[in-house]
Amino acid sequence: MSQDPNAFAVNFQNASFVTSAVKPKGYPPADRPEIAVIGRSNVGKSSLMNSLFQRTNLVKVSKTPGRTQLINFFDVDNQLSVVDLPGYGFAKVPQSVKRQWRPMIESYLTQRTTLVACLLLFDIRRIPSEDDLDMWNWLLHFDRLTVPVATKSDKLSKQKRRNQIQRIANVLDVPAEAIVQSSSKTHAGRDKLRQFMTSLLWSESEEESLEPENESPGE
Repeated sequence: MSQDPNAFAVNFQNASFVTSAVKPKGYPPADRPEIAVIGRSNVGKSSLMNSLFQRTNLVKVSKTPGRTQLINFFDVDNQLSVVDLPGYGFAKVPQSVKRQWRPMIESYLTQRTTLVACLLLFDIRRIPSEDDLDMWNWLLHFDRLTVPVATKSDKLSKQKRRNQIQRIANVLDVPAEAIVQSSSKTHAGRDKLRQFMTSLLWSESEEESLEPENESPGE
C-alpha cells in the first residue's frame, strides 16, 4: 500500500547540530537519509544551510576560507541529516591539513550507506574551477545523485545571472534548468531545495516498502 507523502513533510525549522567527525567511527548512527553539502571554501555552504534551516547562526559562517576542517552532522526534524563537508581549494591551509582532507571526504562519500544525495555548490559569479570539476566528475563517477547549486545569486543582475548560469551549465554539461539558483540573502532557491530533500525521504520510504519480507523456514 502506498504511503502518504505528506507524512514525510519536513518543515526545516527543528534543526540541531549533532556531532563533528573525521573518521567513520565518529559518525552518528546511520539511521536516516543524509544529504551532503559540498563546495570550495567560501562558496556559501554555511549560509545556505542556515537559510534552509531558517536560522541565523546554527552553522557557523566564517570569513576565513578553509576554517571548517571537520565533517559536521545536523539533524532536521528527526527525519533527515544534512552534512556539511569541509570546503576544498583553500590556499592558506597547511599542507598537513590538505593531505587529511582527501581521505576524510572520500571515506564519507564512498562508504556512508545513508548518503542519498549531494548538493554541490558553485559561486554564480565564477566559472567552475578545476577543483570544482574534479569534484563534480568524481561524484558522477561514483553515481552519487548530485544537484548543482549556484550560490550568491543576489550579487548579479537578472541578465548576468542568466548568462552565468548558462556558462556554468556548459562547463558541467547539464541543462541550465538543472542548476538551482540560491541566495542566503533573498532565500532564492530555498523552497526548491527543500522540496527536493523531502522527495528523497519519500523515495527512500517507497523503496523500503517494496523490499520483500523475510520468510520463515518451511514457508
